[in-house]
Amino acid sequence: MDTANLGTTNMILGIMAAVSVLEALVIVGLGIGGFILYRRVTSLLEDVEQRHIAPIRQKVDAILESVHSVAARVNHQTERVDHAITGTMDRVDETAERVRSSVRDRVSQVVGMVQGVRAVLMSIFTGHHEPASGRWQSANR
Repeated sequence: MDTANLGTTNMILGIMAAVSVLEALVIVGLGIGGFILYRRVTSLLEDVEQRHIAPIRQKVDAILESVHSVAARVNHQTERVDHAITGTMDRVDETAERVRSSVRDRVSQVVGMVQGVRAVLMSIFTGHHEPASGRWQSANR
């Protein structure tokens, strides 16, 4: 009986060894298949990149260069306009100050004349002050 049990055990061990070899071959096959699939996908991605993405990227890069160029020109023009507006505002402020000063001087002259006329009229009507020269008397008669 021992030999029969030993033969059965050997047969089961042989089957297990064959299954282990088959499992190893399947794992190696899956590894090789995965590697082949990886290479094909990588090749496909490189092909898609060369055919589709590279031309689009070149166009996008050209557009970005144009945008940078336009932005630089706009920035330059904005600086020029800002400088022109600042200069104009400075000139307007300066002109306004000159006008204010001129008007102030003329208003002061007119106020002085009005005060003088008022003082003359007050002295004539109140009679408190008599002119020193006869010239004023002859002109008022």
